[in-house]
This record gives sequence, structure tokens and C-alpha cells, in this order.
Amino acid sequence: MINSESKIAFLFPGQGSQFIGMGHDLAAAYPAAYQIFQEADQVLGFPLSRLAWDGPEEELNDTINTQPAILVHSTAVLAVFRQLFPDIQAAFTAGHSMGELSALVAASALSFPAALRLVRRRGELMKQAGIVSPGGMAAVMGLDIPVLDQLCSQASRLDLEPPEVVQVANDNCPGQVVISGASQALERALQLVQEAGARRVIPLAVSIAAHSPLMTTAQAGFNQAVADAPVTRALVPIVGNVTASPLVQASQVRADLQAQLTHRVRWTETIQFMISQGISTFIEMGNGTVLTGLLKRINRDATGINLGTPSDFAKLLN
Repeated sequence: MINSESKIAFLFPGQGSQFIGMGHDLAAAYPAAYQIFQEADQVLGFPLSRLAWDGPEEELNDTINTQPAILVHSTAVLAVFRQLFPDIQAAFTAGHSMGELSALVAASALSFPAALRLVRRRGELMKQAGIVSPGGMAAVMGLDIPVLDQLCSQASRLDLEPPEVVQVANDNCPGQVVISGASQALERALQLVQEAGARRVIPLAVSIAAHSPLMTTAQAGFNQAVADAPVTRALVPIVGNVTASPLVQASQVRADLQAQLTHRVRWTETIQFMISQGISTFIEMGNGTVLTGLLKRINRDATGINLGTPSDFAKLLN
């Protein structure tokens, strides 16, 4: 059970947490969740719910489908939570990478249909950018950010045309950082990080270099999509990925969303900021337990609760 006196934040996962069947049992158990999936099908004009529940996996893993599917499942969890715990309010919301759009819905800064259209457009633009400027990403364990910044700088070749750039993409938690960039620069960086004593290096199964300059070709289109989206003043502060500080004004939210395409996700600082503001309980809404796991590595005293399935809610209710 949630301690009603705890100061709570809602967290929302990003790409990579998807799986076949996501949200199916929740929608079967709770009409509020089913309604969100049905609304998503109507807004998008195709049965995303069927794709999320039945696959095929290759199609679900296409970023143009992955991003909306994750947002829909997170919003379905949020709808169930609000139904079961109407008196519990979040002091902050935050989402990892595209999860920031789910956080906007939770903060009433963007309606669910508008967020769904925007995240679908984000996926389309990122996929196109990946075709124009192919690259990759890799998780690096055991090296600090300043060291990785230096090694990525060494591995980048700005003198070439086009430049071969690699940079820190996600500061997930102490000792776990994702780097992203052009394939050749990424290869050089991985060689350097291994020589520098990285504990482990894991190339990620992606064909895009998210949160890097390789997304620049998507920037103008996404800037326009964000500008056109009906973003309003947030009722709950959203801790932004790029600023790692609270966003309330619509202009602040738009700026963070737009900058996020090519800038790093400052997740460690995001969590540390909320803890500094007295947050003691973090509720991860959506697929898996990735953010709850990162939380424990950022601050072992923080309480993390993950909600995605009926059994997760059953544990919380008992």
C-alpha cells in the first residue's frame, strides 16, 4: 500500500521496454485501461492494440509503433491508478526519453490524443533520420560521465564530411551510461572505453542514434510538430530530460521536448533533483522495471513501485 503521507513522483519508461502482450491483461481486467487502448486505435486509425498484444514483434519494434505503444500502455496504467487511488497526487512527473510525453499527459500539459499523435510523428521522424544518417548506440558500464565525454570527443571526427560524432546519450545512473552516434565514431569510442577499463559494453539493437547530432535531420519537422501540439501549462511540474529541472510553462515544455532529440537524457540528475525536493516514493507506470532498477542505483533509500499488470495493482491494494 502507498503511504499517503509520502511525497510521490510518477515515472514513465521509454523505448526498449516494449514486449508482445504489453497492456493486454491490464485492459482485460480494467475497463479504464481497455478504453485507453480503444481510444488509441481510433486516434491513430489502425489497431495499435492488436499489434501491442499479438505482434508481430518486428512490427512492434519499429520505432514508429514502439513509441506510441509505450505511451498508450503508460497512460492506461495511469488511468487505472487514478481510478483506484483518486486521492493520491504526484508532486512531480518525469519520463525517460519518449516517456517524457507520457509524463506530459500525467501532468495535464498535453491531452492523450495529442500526445499520441505527437509521439507517432516523433517515431516517424526519428526513423527517417536513421535512414538518412545511420548510426548506433551502446551501453557502457563502469565509467563516469566526465571520462566518457572525453573519450567520445576523442573518437569523434569533426574534420570529416559529414562529421562522425559520438556522444553521451543517456546518463541512466552512476556506472550505466549510453553513448550514441555515427557507426564509425561509435566503434572507435567502444575501443577507447574498453581500453579505459569499462566493466562491460553492450551494443544496443537499434539502427538509430537517438539523442545525438544524427537526429538533426528530424529536428525541423519535430520542432514544427511540437509547435503545433496543444501544449498547455502543466498542473504538475515535469522534470525535463534536457534541463533536469521542473517545467511548468508551455514554452519550457516545448523547448525541452525539441532539444531532447539531439541532447542527452539527464536521468541521474532528474531523480536526484526530485529526491532533493523531498520525493521518497517513485511509481513507474508502464512496461517493466527498468526505471525502478535505475532508481536503486541512484539512491538506495528511495522507494520504487512499478505498475504495469493487474498483479502489480493487486500487490499495491493489499
